[in-house]
Amino acid sequence: MADRPGRLFARILLAALVLCASLASAAAPVVVGSKRFTESYLLGEIVRQTYERSGIAAEHRQGLGNTAVMEQALATHGIDLYPEYTGTIVRELLKKDAPAPTLEQINAWLAPHGLKAGIPLGFNNSYALAMREDDAARLGIASISDLARSREPLRFGLSHEFLVRADGWNALKKAYGLPFTPGSGLDHGLAYQALAAKQVDVVDAYTTDAQIQRLHLRVLRDDRQFFPRYDAVLLMRAEVDERPLASLAGRIDEDAMRAMNGAAEIDGKSFTAVARDFLARGQGAQPAAAAAASAAPAQRQGFWQHLFAPDLPRLLRQHLVLVFGSVAIAIVIGLPLGVLAFRRPRIAGVLMGAVGMAQTIPSLALLAFLIAIVGSIGFVPALVALVVYALLPIVRNTHAGLASLAPGVRDAAYALGLREPQVLRSIELPLAAPTILAGIKTAAVWNVGMATVATFIGAGGLGERIVAGLAVNDTNTMLAGAVPAALLALAMQWLFDGVERWVVRGQQANAERTEVG
Repeated sequence: MADRPGRLFARILLAALVLCASLASAAAPVVVGSKRFTESYLLGEIVRQTYERSGIAAEHRQGLGNTAVMEQALATHGIDLYPEYTGTIVRELLKKDAPAPTLEQINAWLAPHGLKAGIPLGFNNSYALAMREDDAARLGIASISDLARSREPLRFGLSHEFLVRADGWNALKKAYGLPFTPGSGLDHGLAYQALAAKQVDVVDAYTTDAQIQRLHLRVLRDDRQFFPRYDAVLLMRAEVDERPLASLAGRIDEDAMRAMNGAAEIDGKSFTAVARDFLARGQGAQPAAAAAASAAPAQRQGFWQHLFAPDLPRLLRQHLVLVFGSVAIAIVIGLPLGVLAFRRPRIAGVLMGAVGMAQTIPSLALLAFLIAIVGSIGFVPALVALVVYALLPIVRNTHAGLASLAPGVRDAAYALGLREPQVLRSIELPLAAPTILAGIKTAAVWNVGMATVATFIGAGGLGERIVAGLAVNDTNTMLAGAVPAALLALAMQWLFDGVERWVVRGQQANAERTEVG
């Protein structure tokens, strides 16, 4: 009976490893990436479906984060290609200040990096600053130079990426002499909501954003031509065969792209459906009104439709694999570390400080760092990050559980001739099991929430819905990811509560039999 906790840990570990093994799949398809905004989602889905129409297996890893993450994903073969813009390639990736390079020149610069840009899609989506039309008219602001001369205390809601890009806020502020100081970064989709609610006054925008027309915004004229052209292309690794995508070249004009963005953001169509409708029409360059009319659905999907969408089993499986896999590995690492901290008090402080410090690392920073270390995006760096976050409660509770035992228990075991490993395995760990299990439970519940962040590097899970909902400002989509994650955390809590009660009852029954004997 004393070995029951040990057998329980072994079973948990075995089950988690089986789940991890199930993630391994057959031949890898072409992997298409996209960033965390509507247009990138849609273009990525159009590319995926175009590949599949050519008989080539393809996978779309949605919402992988900013340009730096995408660059790492290409470099580590985590993805094969993704939609990008020439201005971003030149200024952000290549760090050049060329005004209007040709695609051939861009490809000459990309060649040493093992990359190429191809399939110009047919539209320019430049950065811009936008304001509510009534405020802009009242203040007489039509251009960015007018904005620079304004002395109104305007509030800025700028996206995180725009705040740090080489062609973003700092360079724009210097070029125009803007006297404003923006606040903290804001998700691009939420910025429009904040602008409509008059919580901010100026946002960074993309010129093909559907919300510009819907919210009656004024796009400020870039009178000093600071922003370069952002012609949409596909950025890919040099060895990728772009011929199956040749039919997309020049097919999407700005009106058609704006209409597709509106179909997703305003009308509530899924990215998959909008992309399918576009490809089914046979031509993308059509008037915006016609494109919008053909793309608009009869009714926006409700919460229950989003919740029980066909992707739910896949997302749950990915989420569970991440949680159970990371907790199982953390148990294998954390239990010995907790025992070591208890046996060697001199190093306990250093050890606890190290695992505690790991908890302070911001999740996105840790994920980006691990992409470079591991050499890939997706499951492996996400799993490693979750293991790091799960270590502290397991190590701490293992140490605390062993330290709470009365010294007489160990002395009695040694008096019976048991060696130290036998005392640990048969006496100390079983008695400390309830405390240790409490730490494992904490780690598991934490990681259910932390695993939602893993979607930013293509690890999947329920976070996909949350990020997609943010991109299109759709509360139902966000809740369809957040609610299952919350229920999963509660289920994890109940599961480990039941295991704790089972272990305690086993110990009590074992003690009663010992007394009778």
